[in-house]
Amino acid sequence: MIAAMALAFTDWDSYNTPRWIGLENFRHLLRDDSTKVALRNTLYYAAGHVPLTVLASLGLALLLNRKVAGVAFFRAAAFFPYITSMVAVAMVWNMLFNPASGPVNQFLHLLGVTDAPGWTSSTTWAMPAVIITSAWRDMGYYMILFLAGLQSIPKELYEAAEMDGANAWQRFRTVTLPGLRPTTFLVLILLTVQSFKIFDLVVVMTGGGPGRATRVLSQQIYQKGIVDGEFGYASAISVVLFLLVLVLTLTQFWFNKRRNA
Repeated sequence: MIAAMALAFTDWDSYNTPRWIGLENFRHLLRDDSTKVALRNTLYYAAGHVPLTVLASLGLALLLNRKVAGVAFFRAAAFFPYITSMVAVAMVWNMLFNPASGPVNQFLHLLGVTDAPGWTSSTTWAMPAVIITSAWRDMGYYMILFLAGLQSIPKELYEAAEMDGANAWQRFRTVTLPGLRPTTFLVLILLTVQSFKIFDLVVVMTGGGPGRATRVLSQQIYQKGIVDGEFGYASAISVVLFLLVLVLTLTQFWFNKRRNA
């Protein structure tokens, strides 16, 4: 990390001696349209991936936090995508999202949707396709965290709320959500960091395209550093990404501390 921060102020191609250029890499970053696009796409991905994964994983946890036959199997089935190869996940979902023959659009046609999305071949729908795929893969892991949080809530609280006449929604709002606050905070932190370092799924699923519709900051860092040999500039982008995640994480800590005060 220290080396990357130092290289951010140099011009280095990994072969010759680094040349000190001060803030020039950061000035170039402010002028570089491709980096701005990658930043916007990263923020777009995070804004979709974080809430969708939280809702999906919490919903799964609520459904599977019951003593029913086969619940262990369903928990394992929900967790399985998380340990599946990212390449396999991307390839399977590319087939599912195929505009012409994919099951997703075929199902939409059955529902009467005549102008189905182009998904990964569309600049508008490529990022939503990546977000859906990523949320499907990740929700099993965060479901486990929410399950642990749900099982740590004392049952006496639910019994007391039920005796006071609270319905299911009121029990969820006044007992479950407050009891899950520490778990939700942890999930939000982990998801935020994970969302901003997304790389492999985008590379395999869309390659950053079509055009630059799904190019993210991690891919931009790889392109500038490994492919183009601009290690100083790639390090400057890395520093900006690090500071961005740090600010968002500290903001979440501040907001959580303020709510608990």
